[in-house]
Amino acid sequence: MLSLTRRVVVSRQPWSRALSTSATDMEKAIVSKLTERFSPTELAVQDVSGGCGAFFAIKIASETFRDLPTVKQHKLVTEVLKKEIGGIHGLQIKTAPPAS
Repeated sequence: MLSLTRRVVVSRQPWSRALSTSATDMEKAIVSKLTERFSPTELAVQDVSGGCGAFFAIKIASETFRDLPTVKQHKLVTEVLKKEIGGIHGLQIKTAPPAS
């Protein structure tokens, strides 16, 4: 029974992603704010909650992050997204300076 439940949950997530092929309003807002503030060389924002908008994964590379510790890089991102963070359950952030 437990394995059956796991299979249903695992199979449901790709199905819901397939229904949503365009970026959500929240994803667009996050991209807009991060682009404006950091002029990233790489930026990926994804709703990884299955489309309900509760959990987002962000990967961003920007010259702004060069020579800063990871904690400071993440703090800069969360400061920009303070309003959006208040309405979501979780946020995964991966930051880095641009690859040389």
